[in-house]
Amino acid sequence: MGSSSLILAEKPSQAQAYASAFKNVKRHEGYYDIPSCSIFPGGAKLTWGIGHLVTLKEPHEYSEEWAKWNLSSLPVIPEKFQFKVANDKQKQFNIVKSLLSQTTGEVIVATDCDREGENIARSIITLAGASNKPTKRLWINSLEEDEVIRGFKNLKEGAEYIPYAYEAQARQISDWLVGLNMSRLYTLLLNKKGVKGENGKNVVFPVGRVQTPTLVLIYERQKEIENFKPQPFFELESLFKAETGTYKGKFKGKYDTKSELQDLLRKHNINSLNTPGNIKDVKKELKKSKSPKLLSLSSLQILANKKYKYSPNQVLKIVQSLYDNPLKLVTYPRTDTPYITENEFDYLRDNIANYQNITNDHFEPHTLESNKRYVNNALVQEHYAIVPTRKIPSETILKELTTEQKNIYFEVIKSALGMFHAPYEYEETTIITDVNGMQFETVGKVEKSKGWKELYAKDPKDEENEEIAETLLPNVSPGMTCQAALQIKEGKTSKPKQYTEGDLIPLMRDCGKKIKDIDEESKSILNEVEGLGTEATRSNIIESLKNQRYIEIKKNKVYVTKKGEILCKAVEGTLLAKPELTAKWESYLKKIGKKEGKKETFIVNTINFTKTTVEATKKSIETLNIDSTIKEMQTVDHIALCPSCKKGYITDKQSFYGCSEYRNGCKQTFPKKKNEKTITKNQIKQLCEKGKTSSKIKGFKKKESTDKFDAFLELKDGKLFFAFK
Repeated sequence: MGSSSLILAEKPSQAQAYASAFKNVKRHEGYYDIPSCSIFPGGAKLTWGIGHLVTLKEPHEYSEEWAKWNLSSLPVIPEKFQFKVANDKQKQFNIVKSLLSQTTGEVIVATDCDREGENIARSIITLAGASNKPTKRLWINSLEEDEVIRGFKNLKEGAEYIPYAYEAQARQISDWLVGLNMSRLYTLLLNKKGVKGENGKNVVFPVGRVQTPTLVLIYERQKEIENFKPQPFFELESLFKAETGTYKGKFKGKYDTKSELQDLLRKHNINSLNTPGNIKDVKKELKKSKSPKLLSLSSLQILANKKYKYSPNQVLKIVQSLYDNPLKLVTYPRTDTPYITENEFDYLRDNIANYQNITNDHFEPHTLESNKRYVNNALVQEHYAIVPTRKIPSETILKELTTEQKNIYFEVIKSALGMFHAPYEYEETTIITDVNGMQFETVGKVEKSKGWKELYAKDPKDEENEEIAETLLPNVSPGMTCQAALQIKEGKTSKPKQYTEGDLIPLMRDCGKKIKDIDEESKSILNEVEGLGTEATRSNIIESLKNQRYIEIKKNKVYVTKKGEILCKAVEGTLLAKPELTAKWESYLKKIGKKEGKKETFIVNTINFTKTTVEATKKSIETLNIDSTIKEMQTVDHIALCPSCKKGYITDKQSFYGCSEYRNGCKQTFPKKKNEKTITKNQIKQLCEKGKTSSKIKGFKKKESTDKFDAFLELKDGKLFFAFK
């Protein structure tokens, strides 16, 4: 018998996937026991973290002085950064620590294949006092059983991957320094400027390297919309009458004034809007489009927000629940790639009929060959696209899924089925009509075959991005004459659109391509690292902005609150407001991972940046003029004067509505929901001002029943009652 190895996974679901690849595995509290087998002759123990079992210590754990938020104590910079076990994860850490001390063989790092996964494992091993143990590294991008076995048969040298942990720790410590110091700094300075919450309480202004520039990007769009002034423009169109029928054409270009177009017409000796023309060219082309690329987390979040209005965080939770399902219905969700390997393609091809039965999308496969658009081993790194697994759920399991789970699961299946479906085909006809040397273009499109679009035939039409609007054109040929009826049309420039919650994902991801005032090096780095945040963290950042009340969502549209506006004005012009900070960080962090840079150097640079920023901000905030915005912020949350105490105001307390004079004894509250029906702010306002809602509210649910009823709401002695007249 050989010595026993210890496998360290990142989370329970990952450990479960590894365990299922071996036979006769026994489950114990906090770990699995893998008996002797060909891969582990001495057997192995398999345990896990719960994400970050180990975290950085809080300021007060270094010094009591740092427990209080005080300008004089900033910046908070420990002499040596220390780690601790996360408060709610001590039990699992003790199990892992005990197993690490007992193991007589190698420790196999089997956390996620990226810098954060490496950091999670190395932090646990270090704090458990097991850094001297020999390590190997499992490096796979699939949790399919054969891939897991292949990975364990081909373990890498653990020491080769330690630089990834240094890279992640440099990021972790630096984010702690910037986030903690800047949050305290801006909170204290802005409260000193007069920003106060209810009863004069301080308002906390969290600041972060990723979330703050994201907020600024949203704010800049909001300012664009508020400051937008529509500009007129003029275009030249024509209705053409040929002997075989009529069609419309457009002259390319937009002009600032009508007279510019009139001058152009005169230049071409066109003195009448009704004038002869001739057909110069007719081109017919059969066009084909393949199905969209496979789903990454971002593309699934964008799709689901557009189609179902699910928030990005909601989508992540839904797809994670499908991944964590005992049957593992979908592959790893936190992926940023739209590609799979030949291995996944093979099982997807073998299960086409099963997937078709699930979504009821029956078609004869157009191809059973893999295509580089979807299948590319070279482009799959840590993880591959989100696709259905080879596990096929029964009717019973499908019925147990929620509507949201079913919607997302079906989108994942349809995305995979698209690989095997025929291309979408349409014929595009382009007519060029000449009127005295001015060329008008007409484009007509006729659908020939729906192909993969059959999978989405029942979806509501997306008029904004409808690829093909069928336009039948008369049968004309070059050399034919026609009569042109010219028309100068006036239009107005459209203001930018308010971001939806789904738009925030590509906004963060593609910010390097969209920001104008940015140097080429920063732009290149942002494009390389895919902008702000990661596939796994972007939805959490959006949730943080919502929870911190920097943004609010109304009908899926994103608006910056007055609190958010104050912070944006306060950080304006600083690196904290710009994605370039992330670009500069990522540039050096990558060097650490490649052994070309040092963690210590990065942290020292961050300390210097923190010190400089603290001093500069103390001066800049003094001259910041935000008085009017502060006043707006302090009144915007007031829904109505409190009907009980007549002093305070009813405000949104997140989980309920309550009076701002609560600390002074007023206990007036209103629920956010009554009998499973959401109560709106406007209805609360009516109750406070008139004692009753102005109209019946539809859809209250009877207790212990699915029946619904409609009723007014009345306020009596501070409590809500139903009224039916």
